[in-house]
Amino acid sequence: MFNSISRVLEKPPLYTKSEIAFWNDEHISKQMLEAHLDPEFEGASRKLTFIEKSAAWIKEIVPPSNFPLLLDMGCGPGIYAERLATVGYQVTGIDFSKRSIDYAQNSSLEQGLDITYLYQNYLDMDLNKLFDFTIMIYCDYGALSTTDRQIVMQKVFNHLRPGGKFLLDVFSAAKYNHFQEKKTWEICHNGGFWREDKYVVLNGCYKYSNNVTLEQISIISSRETATYYLWNSYFTKETLIKEANDAGFKVCKVFGDVTGNPYQEDNFTIAILLEK
Repeated sequence: MFNSISRVLEKPPLYTKSEIAFWNDEHISKQMLEAHLDPEFEGASRKLTFIEKSAAWIKEIVPPSNFPLLLDMGCGPGIYAERLATVGYQVTGIDFSKRSIDYAQNSSLEQGLDITYLYQNYLDMDLNKLFDFTIMIYCDYGALSTTDRQIVMQKVFNHLRPGGKFLLDVFSAAKYNHFQEKKTWEICHNGGFWREDKYVVLNGCYKYSNNVTLEQISIISSRETATYYLWNSYFTKETLIKEANDAGFKVCKVFGDVTGNPYQEDNFTIAILLEK
């Protein structure tokens, strides 16, 4: 037990991956879905008012009349996919959470929306189809390692037609500077987000060089010790543009967020619209 606790308290090497796919854990995935669907909670998805404004703005800058085939990467339970389908896009959503995809499929059927949902890892994506427009929203891109970001950029590039667009957002260097390192712990006597029964959770928030942070969540219960790693890479306008250019994309415009607010250096997010 001592060795297990000692190990989970250590700061791990950069981009250490979780050994367990917690997004498909029966209990955790249920909590994640509830968080996604809460219109006032900004943790799994943004608040509903932001999402509505974002979907309306996306329709204006990349109109479905010119870019009908849309790929939503990391679509979750279909929050953006449904709104974009109702304004004229032919949407395909891809996500690696089985519970989210099941919910999205059922929701689209109930509403009579013709949306294709795929349960798979977009790092392995090979859909044998070209799209006009791809979105990757809520800073999912920065949750990936440098190598995996390169894979995603190439996957998106290969799945876009010439002239196709790619919209994504990331956390900024300003948010990295605001990040505070800390260690906390809590006893969850009646269960909680991470487990149904009693457990102790140890949280470690660490800064790494090159604008990378880690939230390390370690769960200790009577049955197990498990650790999850939530990484984030943060960008300046210049570093984000370089990654896009290295993948072959041209930059259309940089924004402050995916509602079209102007870019400013002190924004906590950066959104970028790219073209193949």
